[in-house]
Amino acid sequence: MTAITFDTLKFVEILKKSGIPENQAKAISKAFAYAHNDAKLATKTDLKHLEYRLIIKLGTMMTVLAGLIVTLGKIL
Repeated sequence: MTAITFDTLKFVEILKKSGIPENQAKAISKAFAYAHNDAKLATKTDLKHLEYRLIIKLGTMMTVLAGLIVTLGKIL
């Protein structure tokens, strides 16, 4: 997975320029960096794997449904 960098110093400077006190800007930056670093980002491989799993589940459901329809057709 590719790392995404986050420049906390630049973030603090932007917050300070907008009028936020330095101690609050640092706290916001620290909280944002913490949330950013803990984020679980999906990769293309993750999405492809999920797609395959969904296809298999859908195929299974369709097969079961077809079997149910055939069975009900024979019963009725």
